[in-house]
Amino acid sequence: MSVTLLAGSATASVALATETPAAAPAATVAPTAPVENLIVGYKTSATEASSNTAAADDATAKGKKAGKETKFDRRLGTGAALVNLGGATAPADAANVMAQFRADPDVAYVEPDTRAYAMAVTPNDTEYAKQWDLFESTAGMNVPGAWDTTTGSGVTVAVIDTGYVAHSDVAPNIVAGYDFISTSSEARDGNGRDSNPADEGDWNATDGECGVGSKASTSSWHGTHVAGTIAAATNNSKGVAGIAYGAKIQPVRVLGKCGGATSDIVDAITWASGGSVAGVPANATPAKVINMSLGGSGTCGTSYQNAINAAVARGTTVVVAAGNSNANASGFSPASCNNVINVASTNRAGERSYYSNFGTIIDVAAPGGETRRATDTPGTVTTPENAILSTLNAGTTTPGAETYKPYQGTSMAAPHVAGLAALLKSAKSSLTPAQIEAAIKANARPLPGTCTGGCGSGIADAAATVAAVTSTTPPTGGFENTTDVAIGDNTTVESPITVSGVTGNAPATLKVGVNIVHSYIGDLKVDLVAPDGTVYTVHNRAGGSTDNINQVYTVNASSEVANGTWKLRVNDNAGGDTGKIDSWNLTF
Repeated sequence: MSVTLLAGSATASVALATETPAAAPAATVAPTAPVENLIVGYKTSATEASSNTAAADDATAKGKKAGKETKFDRRLGTGAALVNLGGATAPADAANVMAQFRADPDVAYVEPDTRAYAMAVTPNDTEYAKQWDLFESTAGMNVPGAWDTTTGSGVTVAVIDTGYVAHSDVAPNIVAGYDFISTSSEARDGNGRDSNPADEGDWNATDGECGVGSKASTSSWHGTHVAGTIAAATNNSKGVAGIAYGAKIQPVRVLGKCGGATSDIVDAITWASGGSVAGVPANATPAKVINMSLGGSGTCGTSYQNAINAAVARGTTVVVAAGNSNANASGFSPASCNNVINVASTNRAGERSYYSNFGTIIDVAAPGGETRRATDTPGTVTTPENAILSTLNAGTTTPGAETYKPYQGTSMAAPHVAGLAALLKSAKSSLTPAQIEAAIKANARPLPGTCTGGCGSGIADAAATVAAVTSTTPPTGGFENTTDVAIGDNTTVESPITVSGVTGNAPATLKVGVNIVHSYIGDLKVDLVAPDGTVYTVHNRAGGSTDNINQVYTVNASSEVANGTWKLRVNDNAGGDTGKIDSWNLTF
């Protein structure tokens, strides 16, 4: 089967005091900006250390000496005194007040009450303002809110695509990849497979060159555009920002002239995830995420499914584009394969892009852009700013100058989710592919627009998903049991949660958060048992030798009375591996 790419044309105040201050040099912290408050730490022997009245008198006296009306504001949790300077005070004037405190032998330290800010500030990349897909509230993916927690460091993302054409905005995050195109004429590099994944161009000189109905075209540099969305260098004062800009990109070339062969792609999936391919050196940096913005017609074949299953078993999350035929994704491959995250495309208004495939097989949607209306003449480009801007090349056939250009397509939507998968894996390295998929789907938000045919769980939300996998507390409206329950070989154990104060029945979308530590989750059957004894199976011996379950399941429990004792029942049905229920929770 021949496969083609799936793109269209086109603040808080922070106290710095310590509980038991050293009597050392209090003058080491000097104001460099206007100051409103000072933090004063008194020695434990001083009356002011325990008496607010004494601290207030001392603040007034020292301010008077410095020519300022200062006053005691409150006692900090560390025991230090917060002293108000009466409004924003110039650094020099604040320093004069600080000098009065430093001269007092009863004062252990004094320092300005400085401000701290979120570390993930707005990127200074020159084209960032055009990346609506990352930050706009209507249909963006809420990426900046995740950057305070993770930027994807320590994770490699394989982009199985056209290869990579050199671009300075991606180059810092590139690791060694491979060229899996077997046929030299399709590869255009004079040989078959080799260690150089450079994109030699996928242009076609004449109509019909790639079969009936094919058209002459220029080179797309598609893999480089995808790579930029995932991990373009960020805060480098140029170009665009990548979603997981701390991650690495591994270019794996499978698409050349006239697309790519299934046989080459399945080998690429195997190699990228750390598997062995005859005649190809081992991958020194196996990917934990694979992005495939490619596909063709037909349901998932055994070759694809076997390669994907093996990759997932190695711990690699596989993300695929749904396709651009405005049709049910179940008729396209690898979109119809199991064990993948199948991504549909949304436009800037939060509707399904007119070209995007759809259906019950879709897992989630993400921004893919739309540069015209469905009713416009095909080929019309009326709103390029509504597509997805990323790294590209200006060459029409062979590589030319690096550039940036907006593209649209499910090819553009998939790397948004691949980037999110990298953020999650970086934030919590123990997450399995199944857990990553479940977290992305559980924390997606509803489309603000329409999606005829089905767009999965909604638009992926980076900040919400990262927060969910890194949170240690149950969400509002939740009940939790954190008591460990040992799971022995060939045993059944239960952990209870008593729910009270909830009116009526449980919801149709009851969230069941499960955290089980176990070295072989294929041994386990996990049931939610309602107060009346009704059993809802949430995990049934899937996952093989994968470690641990850390997942939020959705159960239709609308027929159950909410209040009462619910149980998590775990059955271990094999010998050789044990574990424990670490915690679980219910959210109504």
